[in-house]
Amino acid sequence: MNVSGAVAEGFEPVREAFVRNFEVLGDRGAAVAVYRDGHKVVDLWGGTRDVDGVVDAAGEAPWEQGTAQIVRSATKGVAAVALLLLHQRGELDLDAPVGTYWPQYKAAGKERTLVRHLLAHRAGVPVLDRPLTPAEAADPDLGAAAVAAQAPAWEPGTDHGYHAQTYSWLTGELVRRITGRTIGEWIADEIAGPVGADLWLGLPRAQRARVGRVGQVDVPVQNGALKTRPKPAVTAAYADPASLTRRAFAAITPLPDENDPAYRAAALPASNGIATADGLARFYASLIGEVAGGVRLLRPETVELARGEQSSGPDRVLVVNTRFGLGPMLHGAASPLLSPTSFGHPGRGGALGLADPESGVAFGYVTNGFRTSVTADPRAQALLRALRTALTAER
Repeated sequence: MNVSGAVAEGFEPVREAFVRNFEVLGDRGAAVAVYRDGHKVVDLWGGTRDVDGVVDAAGEAPWEQGTAQIVRSATKGVAAVALLLLHQRGELDLDAPVGTYWPQYKAAGKERTLVRHLLAHRAGVPVLDRPLTPAEAADPDLGAAAVAAQAPAWEPGTDHGYHAQTYSWLTGELVRRITGRTIGEWIADEIAGPVGADLWLGLPRAQRARVGRVGQVDVPVQNGALKTRPKPAVTAAYADPASLTRRAFAAITPLPDENDPAYRAAALPASNGIATADGLARFYASLIGEVAGGVRLLRPETVELARGEQSSGPDRVLVVNTRFGLGPMLHGAASPLLSPTSFGHPGRGGALGLADPESGVAFGYVTNGFRTSVTADPRAQALLRALRTALTAER
């Protein structure tokens, strides 16, 4: 595999793992970036940008520096930071009822739902009794009205379950109510722009050519080894149309075409952010320190607030044990990050972005070959293991 880019001295294990992802773990097109104390130390890319075989006029479509991809739920980490920034600026009280800012949300027994419940997947509305079509989901008015009218599946604040799709309208509407801007506009103006991150929620027409197609790839079987199989309870939950698991992911039905320009132009902060690996890593680097240019988004006390555990244990949607801070996922068995101090968010099928305050490291991985993994893709995990090796060798 011809891998392009560079790594700083000492980070060679990450390059080796990245190459192995193509040779052994079935990656088709991908990129990885790592920042250390605000400076980029890993910037690698390789493979094809068109997983389903669509090629350019020259007969090939190689992944290039700056190729971007949909990162699915890794977008949730960015959406959470939008709300944390509003809190940091004194515009949002995390302990206020959501209805303080969004009166219609008080309906159907949700009047005591706090903003922190919403951020930490404790709001109790991971499902919609009537799922939205992709076109309806892209309309922020319709999405907000649907979750505002929805009765909770449990008493808000008493338990947690992954809000796979509804996180879009919960976070997006709060930002719109407070700022008067859509969450996509706000992220562009207040996060991506100041940080210099190639990261979009609502892809601009001018950036369309940078974004590769995405598709599903099979998990390779090496030397007769068996594929890793989920626990029976997880398999049963995904198979049962009445389960919270199945209904949460089906809150948009049918599933959108992620290669459709109209879908990419929509702003769904639970699922359709688009980023380069560098953009994702640079975003997380700006949360824990200054990036080149002197920009830092979150104050240290806001970082501590963000990664303070809010939810832990059996997840009523994902079934496995999960841990959440105020938006970001935290290190745990179901979603291992770089270290116990890390916080970030995976995207279903591959992508991962995180920050690790203890080591000063930020990480971003994007791929066009989605797999069945939800919280811990083997390719991203292989890169994290290599990064740990590199950091350990420094000591």
